[in-house]
Amino acid sequence: MNDTMTLSQRADALEEKMSRELDYIVIKSRLYSMAEGDMSPAPNAGALMKDNPNARVLMGDDPRLPAMPEKPTLVDFFKYRFGPCMHLLQSARHAVKADLPEKMVLACLLHDISTIGFIRGDHGYWGAQLVEPYVDEEVTWAIRAHQVLRFYPDKLMRNHKWYMSGRQITVHDIYSFDPNVHVELEEFTDIIGRNFRQPEQGLGFDNSPVAHMWRAMIRPAKYL
Repeated sequence: MNDTMTLSQRADALEEKMSRELDYIVIKSRLYSMAEGDMSPAPNAGALMKDNPNARVLMGDDPRLPAMPEKPTLVDFFKYRFGPCMHLLQSARHAVKADLPEKMVLACLLHDISTIGFIRGDHGYWGAQLVEPYVDEEVTWAIRAHQVLRFYPDKLMRNHKWYMSGRQITVHDIYSFDPNVHVELEEFTDIIGRNFRQPEQGLGFDNSPVAHMWRAMIRPAKYL
């Protein structure tokens, strides 16, 4: 591999090499390309397949990623798709120690799942949308609101009946970045079971309004 390549070019070259070896073609999403400052047209899948007749665009599971169960649960996403989540686990433990209601412990556990698994920008809104069909309405509101309340007490929210729920997330958010504290997800298995409405078909396959978002995390490089 050419040593004069930039880190991004080397990564692309390695990915292209892996794609050829595994007989599939990975086309990065537009959001990914823009985040790299790349405004060029998307690669032409037809042309790529013409150059490599044995290859096909990736339409199913990505063999580079851990396999997901047939009916994935929230815990499965923590294990196989979400990035480092110690901040969320510490936040949830703080909520337990503060004797908050279980649904607020769950809110602390989930408040940044968009950041670690989906989209960073406006993560409170994306995170709330991801979990809305499966949690108490108060949890959804608090996750959405914490993005704003994390930095200042929004006067427009102060009179809302769940204002303090959003504030509670921020309180247990800011003190949850301790590199010396390790928390296991298993501490919250029962709380998840009692407060997260796990769909029988599995997250991503229950025909909810957000199922497509969970499927996007299962197969992030799916061509269409």
